[in-house]
Amino acid sequence: MNSKSDKMRSVRGTRDLLPAETGVWQRVEDEARAIFYAYNFREIRTPVIEQTPLFARSVGEDTDIVTKEMFTFDDRDHESITLRPEATASVVRAYIEHSLYNEGGIQKLYYIGPMFRRERPQKGRYRQFYQIGAEVLGSDQPTIDAEVLEMLRLLLSRLRLENTELLLNSVGCPLCRPKYLAELRQALDRVKGGLCGDCQRRAVTNPLRVLDCKVEADQPIIATLPSILDHLGPECSQHFDRVTAELRERGISYTITPRLVRGLDYYTKTTFEITSGALGAQNAVLGGGRYDGLSELLGGPPTPGIGFSIGEDRLVLAVEAAGAVKAEEKLAVYVAWLGDTALAPASKLARELRELGLSVEIGYEPIKLKRSLGIASKLGAQFTVIIGEGELASEKYQVKNMSTGEQHAMEPERVFQFVSAGVGAGLAPAS
Repeated sequence: MNSKSDKMRSVRGTRDLLPAETGVWQRVEDEARAIFYAYNFREIRTPVIEQTPLFARSVGEDTDIVTKEMFTFDDRDHESITLRPEATASVVRAYIEHSLYNEGGIQKLYYIGPMFRRERPQKGRYRQFYQIGAEVLGSDQPTIDAEVLEMLRLLLSRLRLENTELLLNSVGCPLCRPKYLAELRQALDRVKGGLCGDCQRRAVTNPLRVLDCKVEADQPIIATLPSILDHLGPECSQHFDRVTAELRERGISYTITPRLVRGLDYYTKTTFEITSGALGAQNAVLGGGRYDGLSELLGGPPTPGIGFSIGEDRLVLAVEAAGAVKAEEKLAVYVAWLGDTALAPASKLARELRELGLSVEIGYEPIKLKRSLGIASKLGAQFTVIIGEGELASEKYQVKNMSTGEQHAMEPERVFQFVSAGVGAGLAPAS
């Protein structure tokens, strides 16, 4: 047991996002929410804990997520509970549980929140990490696939990420995939001895997962394996052709990547990833695909679906690396009051400016003007409003531009217009 003198630290693989960092996260999330609004997505919030069978059944019992990475425990009622490792299964569970399919039409849902996987911590990869994602439930039309990818392109463009690449594939469906898997197993029987231990196991239990291997030494062998694109049935082939045609029509470039299968068992037909040149070797920013049989797998009605998840931790890294971060929002006004009689009018001014939408800080203790200005400078205030006995007597407050040092006397009712014009333009207007 730790002694009282031991420092408490965050759990390995987790981290604190401090105020100096969260501004970038907020801007990324604000941009995502704006894009989702434009495409008529509505937010859904699901619990961070779920019954373990939800993920074992949907993600796949032989996936690394289920076998190695999930945080699973028995609660006091001896029910197996898991911290969600991903959100698609939770969204589809909620869709079924609350009968959203009875609302008619297509359900377009998005989420932003933490996920949990017990991975080896490294830059951009944490045991508590964050995802921005969306799901479209109720349509199997290729146009939906293309529109989702169009929406993602717009989001990355708004975030000014230019060095990105869309990787695209089709993994077929339960009708055409078995024949491919049989051929893949035969090919793996001949070469699996040269693969890593995980792939030797997957070759027996779930051969499609071999294609998702990230071990560098295995890649030359994996490159010789049969391509799933050569084994698509007529429906899946036609669907993929229409998706690619739609992308070309929308001016969206892509690279067909036959080994792209993603790491989850529920995918069918379209799968995709978008990578960023700003991230180095581990360059995937987001991924997703179609999962037309997931609702039935979880006990719901037949419901085609497609979705994606963005690794927000990695997206923030890419945005920062690309130099696409806007200047941090600065404090607009610091209100400095001198003498007890000035406190009430200073508090009144601060309240009114806040109600009108400006960011305002006010001193809480009686201090001298020099120290007040020092605090305002440290806080990065763009303007300081000075209220003392002289200002109260003249009924004009002093407003100091902290960048230029210029100072103007004005009536209290003029302060908001003066400051807001200066904040918007980056300098103070003439008095």
